[in-house]
Amino acid sequence: MNANTNAVSDSRFESQAIADSPTRPTRPFFWSVRRELWENRSIYIAPLAAAGLVVLATFFGAFRFAAFRGKGLLWAPDAMQQMKIVEQQCAFTALLIMGVTFVVAIFYCLDAIYGERRDRSIFFWKSLPVSDTTTVLAKATIPLLIIPLLTFAITVVTQCLVLGIDAVTLAAHGQSLSVMRQIPLLQMEGGLLYHLIAVHSLWYAPIFAWLLLVSAWAPRVPLLWAIMPPLAVAIIEKIGFNTAHFINFLKSRVGGPPSGMSFAADMSGHSAFLNPGHFLTGPGLWGGLIISALFLAAAIQLRRYRAPN
Repeated sequence: MNANTNAVSDSRFESQAIADSPTRPTRPFFWSVRRELWENRSIYIAPLAAAGLVVLATFFGAFRFAAFRGKGLLWAPDAMQQMKIVEQQCAFTALLIMGVTFVVAIFYCLDAIYGERRDRSIFFWKSLPVSDTTTVLAKATIPLLIIPLLTFAITVVTQCLVLGIDAVTLAAHGQSLSVMRQIPLLQMEGGLLYHLIAVHSLWYAPIFAWLLLVSAWAPRVPLLWAIMPPLAVAIIEKIGFNTAHFINFLKSRVGGPPSGMSFAADMSGHSAFLNPGHFLTGPGLWGGLIISALFLAAAIQLRRYRAPN
């Protein structure tokens, strides 16, 4: 009897200790980010598919090179031309994967909050001990941090595979591999990482925050609601004042930072200059980040009080 009483007391004490133990503040945020990755597999499937397409095309190019070379129908490029061809392959790889992930980020943001309102799963997620602030910030982390880093990792691996295929192709046909050692690979990857952080993460932050705000508010078709208000403002300005300041502002935001503020070079790494000081002190960057914070704050409030569709 006494043993049972002690066992009950111990279990109560342990339960109370577990209940009183503080939860790490980062744990809900961490699991919210993981939830987004679990539920949105296109975040990594789409860039992996683009990378696979590049590698497959490089293989076909190698076989085509071998076939034409065997028939004597292909000219032999010199070292400078070979390096230029390889650099163009690396540049195309980076641009393709970045383009794919940018489109994925846009559609992810449009559906991030709207999707859970549409299927009413928001009731379940709101029943968990995770605040609206944590949820929205976790969703914002995907296009602002996770996708750029994922883009960088996949691009680097794909470029290394492309370079490996090119090296094997050249070696198989008795050509020198000295050109492969002259490619500024570290400079290319450093410029790519800087470009992804400066442009796709920081400079595009207002775009992604606006899309998240629309996702939290739109009753139907969030893509239409994301496009129509800016288009209406541009039309009213043009008709009423015969100016185009707003549309020019949108073009500058989508087109990237002004020259001299970011990675302004061909993606091969030549003539690249990185000026992070100029970029980080630019008013365009900080103005955009302030607008992003306002959009995210509005999205948090809308998720908290807006009824599901």
